[in-house]
Amino acid sequence: MMNLSRRTLLGAGLALPGLGAARAQPAWKPERPLRIIVPFGPGGVADLTARAVAARIAEGLGQPAVVDNRPGAGGIVAGQQLMAAPADGHTLLVASNGTAISKALFRQLPFDPLTDFAPVVTMGAFPIAVVVAPTSPDRDIAGLLARLRANPGRLNIGSITAGSTQNLSAELFKIRADARFETIAFPATPALTTALIRGDVDAAFEITGPIWGQIQSGALRVLAVTSATRAQNLPDVPTLAEAGVADYNVASWNALVTRAGSPPAAIAAINEAVNQALATPDLRAALTRVGVEPRGGTAAAMGQLLAAETARWTEVIDKAGIPRQ
Repeated sequence: MMNLSRRTLLGAGLALPGLGAARAQPAWKPERPLRIIVPFGPGGVADLTARAVAARIAEGLGQPAVVDNRPGAGGIVAGQQLMAAPADGHTLLVASNGTAISKALFRQLPFDPLTDFAPVVTMGAFPIAVVVAPTSPDRDIAGLLARLRANPGRLNIGSITAGSTQNLSAELFKIRADARFETIAFPATPALTTALIRGDVDAAFEITGPIWGQIQSGALRVLAVTSATRAQNLPDVPTLAEAGVADYNVASWNALVTRAGSPPAAIAAINEAVNQALATPDLRAALTRVGVEPRGGTAAAMGQLLAAETARWTEVIDKAGIPRQ
């Protein structure tokens, strides 16, 4: 995850206008500060999105919201922290694609994200880009696919970390495009981009945030984005589906969940507060500037997203032959 400016998002979150006296107040009010557990370190997209939203739900619910970073073990550490808390709505966890992937990737988890977590709300999504070096002969996805099919198994496509959303997006591309290539996983974005520019890999899948400066400077060229619709910060770049890769739709996302069994009134109140925050123009603009597309929606829709993503990545992991951990 990239190290974004904390001031950019927190400043926007804290400076948002009030909700207005005419708006109905939620029936549930927290009795103590809320705790938002983030399964990543400070400074990344999930952390900064959570902090910006936390400022707004604190304002709406009348209690501060404290972000607690618990990185490690593919989100297991953070999930265990949630499961150790009371099921009273005061403790939330930032769920993501990694939450859905973990159920398929790990042989045994100390919790089941589909039954032990209660969905609250989706906060935002951020697309993954298919990028090449500026010296690449590929000007579009059609060119890349032509080279892949003319050289089956000889080209390499890079990503970060085996089992990450970016890595599995490359594997899904292999399946949907019916192309043969080697998928190479790197420990972090800098190593990936160095290998791409050096020519060690022919293309790469990465979320736009960490490579935005290189995209803007021309050090990397974007061929397509993986989401169903074009990215707000790359409106001229086609989606993979538009470029001819049928049935392809991947976007990283962040959401809030809590313990299953938490009061429905608490979930409804937090959902309402987050939706009101995400509807505020200042916060939407701040998130969009760093490549996060604000979402919101119902708790039920968030639950459907988690279930659908779990099923999708289970299929990809099985077809790609990725060993369970």
